[in-house]
Amino acid sequence: MDSYADMYRMMCLIRFYENRMAEVYAEGKSPLFSIAAGPVPGEMHLAAGQEPVAVGVIRHLRRDDVVTAPHRPHHFAIAKGIDLRRMTAEIFGRTAGLSHGKGGHMHLFDPAVHFSCSGIVGAGFPPAVGAAFAFRRQHRDSVAVAFAGEGAANQGTFHESLNLAALWKAPVIFVIEDNHYAISVPKEQSTAIANNSDRAQAYGIPGVFVRGNDVLAVSEAASEAVARARAGKGPTLLEIETTRFYGHFQGDAETYLGAEEKEKWRQSDPIPQFRDYLLAHHLLTPDDDAAIQTEVAELVEDAIAYARQSPEPQPADALTDVFAPSLGGK
Repeated sequence: MDSYADMYRMMCLIRFYENRMAEVYAEGKSPLFSIAAGPVPGEMHLAAGQEPVAVGVIRHLRRDDVVTAPHRPHHFAIAKGIDLRRMTAEIFGRTAGLSHGKGGHMHLFDPAVHFSCSGIVGAGFPPAVGAAFAFRRQHRDSVAVAFAGEGAANQGTFHESLNLAALWKAPVIFVIEDNHYAISVPKEQSTAIANNSDRAQAYGIPGVFVRGNDVLAVSEAASEAVARARAGKGPTLLEIETTRFYGHFQGDAETYLGAEEKEKWRQSDPIPQFRDYLLAHHLLTPDDDAAIQTEVAELVEDAIAYARQSPEPQPADALTDVFAPSLGGK
């Protein structure tokens, strides 16, 4: 993502993908909602509205840098350059998927771009620190980035990881997405302080809070954090204010959320705001925008078609790719 127009394109690709996945996921799940029904079984957590976090940070990363992501992972995976066809096939549970359909949407792994995620809250912090520690021992200037929601900042893994990263001056950046709610619990009812970024002081590392869901502000903060890590100066904690336009999961009734609050988020949609900025500064033309919308739609539809056409696993596949220790010395 070398230019602002590239950043805008990536944000549009993520948004189109998430909106289409919302539609695909809903297939076969009405009138009686069942997470087991339809072409995409299981839970689904979408990140529409949170594009600035992924794009603003990952634009400063290289292919050899490591990213660990949470249960809401698509925007990070796409921004990191994951194979869109194979990711979508994985989400559909097909054998052409990244993990042959055995991981699903919350367990995406692509070693080619050093990306992983987990459905366990706060699970990505320790592996990111481990990768960063390895980079330092190998005398490499690669970095690791651990993304998680603000609810994960109350997990023990978060504090343990910050402590070790600060102690070892590990080249790792911790990024907290503050989308206001940990599932259905407002941040002020779950977290003792207003900003998780203030917790960095306890570990002697920089902490930065980025307001407004602004991709350029995120990019500026991330640029400094990544440069600091590459220079051997240790970790940084970034907390980025953002919003999610869908529920915590697809099927979430969102009874905890007022209509006025959600409409306020929609009115400050980061994608049209960034588009208007680019147009006003002559960094994008209406024709450029139209071409981008066509391109991202084609990419997403191609990935979905590839997933639909990919074979489903056979029952015997449940016994492959599984650790099975030998019994009785055999």
